[in-house]
Amino acid sequence: MKPPAISVLMPVYNGDRYLTEAIESILMQTFTDFEFLIIDDGSTDRSPQILRHYAAQDDRIRLISRENRGLIATLNQMLELARGEFLARMDADDIAISDRFAAQIAFLQQHPDHVCVGGAYALIDAKGRTVLHLEMPEGNSEIQQAILSGRTIVNHPCAMIRRWTLEAIGGYDAAMVTVEDLDMLLRLGEIGKLANLKQSVLKYRFHMQSVSAKRSEFQHQMAQEACRRAWQRRGVVGQFSAEMPWYRPGRDRPSRQSFFHRYGWWAFNNGWRGTAASSALRAIALQPTTPESWKLLVCALTKPVP
Repeated sequence: MKPPAISVLMPVYNGDRYLTEAIESILMQTFTDFEFLIIDDGSTDRSPQILRHYAAQDDRIRLISRENRGLIATLNQMLELARGEFLARMDADDIAISDRFAAQIAFLQQHPDHVCVGGAYALIDAKGRTVLHLEMPEGNSEIQQAILSGRTIVNHPCAMIRRWTLEAIGGYDAAMVTVEDLDMLLRLGEIGKLANLKQSVLKYRFHMQSVSAKRSEFQHQMAQEACRRAWQRRGVVGQFSAEMPWYRPGRDRPSRQSFFHRYGWWAFNNGWRGTAASSALRAIALQPTTPESWKLLVCALTKPVP
């Protein structure tokens, strides 16, 4: 049997809240020559029932359910199972834009020197409301410079990768916990070019309630290690971005206040008063004397939305 052009890799662990939207966004792609690899990594919620329902409806879905082994082991297992020339990553709480596959496979077919392509994406909240549209650097040079400083500038669930290249670098490194995507991009960038499409390819769901200061600090440390290894492999003197990204606040009150402050303004500018007010209140609770947070609350409660 002829292999599909694309293998979609979607690990699932307790993702029942958003799983239906994620699955249907893949099944509704305008480019249809794909297999949909899903591994249920030991879920204890309703994910297994949802997955079995869809697997029975569409024979492009290849479902495996087993005990929990973690994200990196799951990704590497799917890499071993994949038959497509191209690999498309997907997370169980995101929504793929309907022409994502068509646009990305066309780009890779037209640019044989590129090994991976991502794209712009919309940041959505827990209710699926767009908070911000994020355009990403498109060219290889700018992307390489960014990832060498620790910035994962090709968003992992936006990525489409040539399968042979991911196999050539040995898949995902089990030692790179929480930064397996950055480490993978750094190693891919050593054998080919990286790119992002100008158009949006994904709605990326960002959960305020999932922010973990402890995990963020560990992730920051691991990103430094991934970069240090890349500098050594490439024989370059690199400079790591010392500032933690705003969306991964530390345990200190100022950084967490800054997170809720930014998120709240983005929500307000997109017309979501409730999210903006909630964010303002959380920012005020952390730093009551910050005028900008009080301004955000007043705007959310009284001002016309843009």
